[in-house]
This record gives sequence, structure tokens and C-alpha cells, in this order.
Amino acid sequence: MAETVLTNTGLDGFLDGAPERRDPVFVRAAEAVLGLLALRGADRETGVPEPTPALVRRLLVEDLPAFVYAPPGALAAYPAVVGRLAARFDGGRREQVAEAVREAAGDFERAMTDPGNLTWHRWYASLLRSCGADLADPEDVRRRLAALDGAPLPDGVHRADLMGRTALADVLLAEALTRAYVRDAEASPAAGPLLTDHDIATGVGHVAAALRDRWTAAGLSEQLAGPYARFAPGPDAFPHLVLADALLDEHLDHYGDIAAPVPPPPAIEPGPFETDADILITAVEELSEEEFEPYGGEAPHLLYVAYRRGCSAESVARKAAEYEDWAVDPEVEDLPVAVPADPPEESGASGPSHTVPPVPELARLLGTADLTEADRAGLETPARDLATVLDRLAATGLVFRADDAFGLTPRGAGVVRYLLVVRGIAAPDAAEARAWSAPEVVAAAVGWPGCVAARVLADWLHARGNAADAWSRLLAALGTVHAGTPDAAATRGLFTVLDTTEAPPEALRAALRDPVIGAYAHQALRARGEASDLIQVGISARALFVLDALPAKKGPLESRRSAFDKAASAWPGGSAALVRAMRAADRHETERVLGPLGLAP
Repeated sequence: MAETVLTNTGLDGFLDGAPERRDPVFVRAAEAVLGLLALRGADRETGVPEPTPALVRRLLVEDLPAFVYAPPGALAAYPAVVGRLAARFDGGRREQVAEAVREAAGDFERAMTDPGNLTWHRWYASLLRSCGADLADPEDVRRRLAALDGAPLPDGVHRADLMGRTALADVLLAEALTRAYVRDAEASPAAGPLLTDHDIATGVGHVAAALRDRWTAAGLSEQLAGPYARFAPGPDAFPHLVLADALLDEHLDHYGDIAAPVPPPPAIEPGPFETDADILITAVEELSEEEFEPYGGEAPHLLYVAYRRGCSAESVARKAAEYEDWAVDPEVEDLPVAVPADPPEESGASGPSHTVPPVPELARLLGTADLTEADRAGLETPARDLATVLDRLAATGLVFRADDAFGLTPRGAGVVRYLLVVRGIAAPDAAEARAWSAPEVVAAAVGWPGCVAARVLADWLHARGNAADAWSRLLAALGTVHAGTPDAAATRGLFTVLDTTEAPPEALRAALRDPVIGAYAHQALRARGEASDLIQVGISARALFVLDALPAKKGPLESRRSAFDKAASAWPGGSAALVRAMRAADRHETERVLGPLGLAP
């Protein structure tokens, strides 16, 4: 079949006039380029596919990285073929295509060498070539494939990644073949059809397999579908991806963007992530049964929440209160919960039946002062039902519950991270977060619970020896990341989670003139008992410090107005001048805080 499909791409005529026709690398590239352009609908009236800038961009950045294996030393042949093909056409086509190639050159090379774009066929073709296989000889491919038993995966790539990319490539190629056949059937081209009725009768899947073999390694599809199917497992081998999809939904509900990173856990224990993930999805599916109502279906949410907290422990009672629509103060909902001594880590054991904490502790967990014993008693049944769900998850060894505290074990953190990563969610480990630039770590930390942001930022600084330069870069980022957006206030608010007692004094003094966090730096120096000249702090930084100190999140508006009036009485020019300074420094936060008071028109 590999010798008979896509015979009317004009390949022979194209190669007849090419001095590179004896170069097997150029010939292989020409076959793939002409074939893919023709499949995508390029005009073949002249006998060869006519490249357009849009088709060329798609070819280089999408199609070749999906279907074709080319070693790094052969990558240049593909743009060269495109250029030689474009030279056959008049009307400025050569210049237009050359510009498209130049613009896509970097993306093409990155896409062709990105491990995230590998399919099973492209990956095994690269391994076979590294073993010296003749990729055009199906018998040699079979023999060499037999010697690859237990072949490693690319660094940072999971089997599920390769499976998913392969499944997507299969769908895309089958769609392209079907459309090409329909297109030619509706309007028969002068150059002849790309696919014959016999090809289609044989099956689009068979034709696609032949093309994959031609573009990667001869006979590979048959081997990976037959005797070596275990080398390239399909979706049925990954039942846990159902849970990965549920965690993706949770992430999108919370952040709205897979590129928004979840915080790194403090510790991850390496393990058989796929096996553990299969164990976890079995537990999650069991919890969806009626006997575990009303919270059994919340298992994916509980796992995601535990991870998003930076794997700090959560309270069963507090989480049950949230499910029961109790008011929980946002300022305490992300605070970690103390874990009793010697919590179970891997055994999956849990404590006895759950007991709701005493009223004073429950009030602290919820941030509510007027709780009663009756309130506490009303939470006992929901909390006990939730504890039952958590105990079933704990039986996997990936979750723990110790009295009122629950969370992920280090092994569980690794499994949940794996599930997030295979769905493309940014889920760095601690080492990756430490390697970020100051703006990157600040931008990420804005979306994290304060206690988690404090840990990660401290880790980032410690990795740089708490040097003055590192502190200066981090402090500068607090004033520049998200500047002019509604997130600017939350960004500069990260200053309050930093342990400034460890900051070199020269870094804080250098920040005094920062137009955003200058007053924060002044206050930090004064709190350390060190001299600080307020005159160095600009008006905008002072106004922001006053704005951020207003009781904006809760409490009666009267208290906010009272706090503003007190600050305005000491401000040069009074309240009008203070509002102008606040608005100039952060329009969004000023409108949010002062708008309800009628002070920010």
C-alpha cells in the first residue's frame, strides 16, 4: 500500500529537474511535503501542489511535526523542498512562500524537536535510527524493534502523552484523507485523484498506516498494532485519564487557563504514577456509588483542592461547612490545619469516626465568632459523611486523614501532579519553581493561598542565598507584574507574606524609591528597628499603602469610611488629594474599595 497511495502528487516530475534527486534525504522530504500539501487541498493544476503561505505555515508547524520523523540533521531539507517547489510558480509566489518559511523557521524546528509533539511512530522511528536501523526496510525495522523491549521514554514525557498525541495524529490524518477523497470525487483534478476507489475500499485506516510507515519507518504500524502493541498502548490502557479530565475541569473552573500554574508540593515521592493513578480512579469511581452520597462525587474536587493548597492539610469540618453553605471567612479558608503527630503517610490508615473540633477551634477554622454548640452538632453528620469519603481515598495510600486534618501524602502529590501534567496543566515541582525568574514566580504566586506563596517565595530566595540582588529583583517584580490590571493589588500584597526579617537591609532601602512598594519597604525597615527616611518614599507608594490598609474585604462600609477619613486627615491636601493619588496609582483597586463609598467617580 505504501507504494500505491498518493501517486498523483507530481513527485516524479518535481524530482526530475532537481539536482538533489539522488539525495535520499531530499527525496524523503519531497515525498512528505508534496503529499501533505496535496492532502490539504493545494491546487495541483500544474501537476504539483502549489504552496501558499497559509498552507506552508500549516505544513511546517502542524503537519510535519505530527506525522513525519526527521532527524535533526535532515530538518533543513523540508524548507528547502518548499522553496524549490515555490520557485516553479510565477506571480511573486516564490517571495511570498520564502517569507512564510522565514517566519515559521523557528517554530518549525521547535515543533519538530519538541518531545511533547512525539507520537509512538515518530518516537520509535528515532530510537530505531539511533540503533542503526534502515528505516526503509520493514524486516530490519522488525528485527531492531524486537531489541528495544523496555525502551525508555523521552525525558519529561509520559506514556499517556505519546498515546494522546498519537490518537490525535491518527484522527487528523484520517480526516485529511477522507476530505481529499471527497474533494477529488466532487471535482476530478486534471492531475488525477490522490486516492483511488480501491484505496478507500481497502480502508482509510490502512492507507493512513501506509503513510505513517512511509513518513516514519517501514512496517512500523503493523508491528505496533500486532506483536509489539505493548510498546504503543492506546486509550484503553489509561483508565485514569478520566480522573485527569476531571482534574482539568477543576483547574479550569478555578483558574480558567491551563497555563496558570498550581503551586509545587513541598515533597513528591517518585513512584509508579500510572499504576497509582489507576488505583486512585478505581477508588474515585467506587465513591460515585449511591452508598457514598452526598459527597462521594466530590472526590476529584477534594484531590484538586488538596493539591492546589500546596498539599498543606485541610480541615474536614471546614470543608464540610463549605459544602453545607456555611459562611467561611476568605481570610482563613486557605490557612493550613495542624496535623496530629505521626499522621499516616503511606498505610492508608485513618483515624476513628470523625469528631468535629470544639466550638472555639471550629470558630477559628471558619473565621466566625458566634458559633454555638448547636451549630457544632449540626455539622457532625456532614463532616462524618465527608470523612467516610476521605477514608476510602486514604485506603489507596495516596491520601491521609488524621483526626480533622486531611491531605495528600508525598506519593499522592506525585500522582495528582502526573494527572495534571498529562492534561497540559502547568504543575511545576519545587525545583522548577526555584528556577523561575522573579516575574514568573511572582505572577504564579498571586493565584496561590498566602501560606503557599510564602513558602515558595521563601524557597526561591533561599535558593539564591537570600542575596540582596535576589531580594531586589523579587521586590521590583511586586510592583511591575500585573501593573495596571485588577491583579495589581494582590501582587503587591505578596510583600506581606515575605519574611522581611531575612531581607538584606540594602535591598529594602533600595526599594524605598519604588513607586509601588516603597512604603511597604519603609514599614518593614521600621518594624526591624532600622532607620528609614520616609521622604524617599514617593506619593504613589504612600497612597497605595494607605489604600491597601483600608478594610476593603469585609465589615460595614462605615468602618471603611472611618479608616479613610482618618488617613485623609493626615494627607497633604486632604481627602480629594488622597483619592487622586490612589486613583493615579491603582485605578482598579481604588474603584473597588472607594467606589461603594462614593469617593471614586
